[in-house]
Amino acid sequence: MDFDPWDPAFVADPYPAYRELRAQGRTVWCEATGQWLVPHHADVSALLRDRRLGRTYLHRFSYEEFGQTAPPAAHEPFHVLNANGLLDLEDPAHARVRKLVSKAFTPRTVERLAPTVRRMAQDLVAAFVAEGGGDLLTAVAEPLPVAVIAELLGVPESDRGLLRPWSADICGMFELQPNEETAARAVAASVEFSSYLHGLIGERRAKPGEDLISALIAAHDEEGRLSEQEMISTCVLLLNAGHEATLNTTVNGWWALFRNPEQLRALRERPAEKLSTAVDELMRYDTPLQMFERWVLDEVRIGDTVLPRGAEVALLFGSANRDPARFEHPDELDLARQDNPHLSFGAGIHYCLGAPLARLELMASFGAFLDPGVPPIRLVREPQWQDGYVIRGLRELLVTC
Repeated sequence: MDFDPWDPAFVADPYPAYRELRAQGRTVWCEATGQWLVPHHADVSALLRDRRLGRTYLHRFSYEEFGQTAPPAAHEPFHVLNANGLLDLEDPAHARVRKLVSKAFTPRTVERLAPTVRRMAQDLVAAFVAEGGGDLLTAVAEPLPVAVIAELLGVPESDRGLLRPWSADICGMFELQPNEETAARAVAASVEFSSYLHGLIGERRAKPGEDLISALIAAHDEEGRLSEQEMISTCVLLLNAGHEATLNTTVNGWWALFRNPEQLRALRERPAEKLSTAVDELMRYDTPLQMFERWVLDEVRIGDTVLPRGAEVALLFGSANRDPARFEHPDELDLARQDNPHLSFGAGIHYCLGAPLARLELMASFGAFLDPGVPPIRLVREPQWQDGYVIRGLRELLVTC
């Protein structure tokens, strides 16, 4: 099977293609995407930490100097929003913003949310079971992370229905070669979400609360404070990254469990013992984020291949997480796996700041379904995959209780 991220069969099961890529070498040129594919765990892990590569190049070069064409002026609202978030910032701006955001988004923040997250998950699962089942994606996997981020940011309950559509439209731009319709939706969502957050930040400046936005406003050090745009971009990133990762890990994870009934049975028998390692194994086994792109800022050698400045690199998380050079029996789901350095949260300076919150949500969601008082859920029919490859997940997951 060739690497074809637009082929539904590839999206449904990219792992045979990854095996072929790993056998071909440490880097493989992909003409269709114009990228060097990097499929091995050791290389992906090292390059995530290598500052000769960057999420952006604009902190060092202009578009012209880097041999790239500037995006259309009409796309500017999306790019301004994206460029000021931690995911795309590079040092020294990244270090400054991450330090300030970390002052607001602390481990204590996550600990304080834990009882609320568990209650939200239990309530969603209880309502789902009372209905006899349904689409686990829309009834549980989707609303939980949105509700958690909304609670974290202090978004009023009446406005929370706005968040998911904005997130979905913005994330469409992270797929390979998005079309103009996708770009237009992302721009519109960027404008609307930014405007909404601008108003919410204004309210918190006038009347601070116990929410993250209030903490971001208050965060400061000797170099100053976050700008309003940096706060807006941080809030959007928390929603987009946290929502997409948790939603798709949940449904991809349950689909993996249904296909591995002996593992599911063992998890049901000892959820308290296995749940922590199970969450990490489900993230490794079928990670939602299959690819992470980087630009070569300074020439770098990978094996026998020299990648010149200006080249684009596709770090294949999905392949790295199934690399037999790093994981024993990588194509087997092993919920008790202890040695599990999966790359689903990234690595290096861009390691996911929200990883502890994502783990909390996943533990709460799976834990609520595995509670002995909750009847086991059963698959109704085999699900279909969405079209997207970079952020990979199911269209729906119909189950019954």
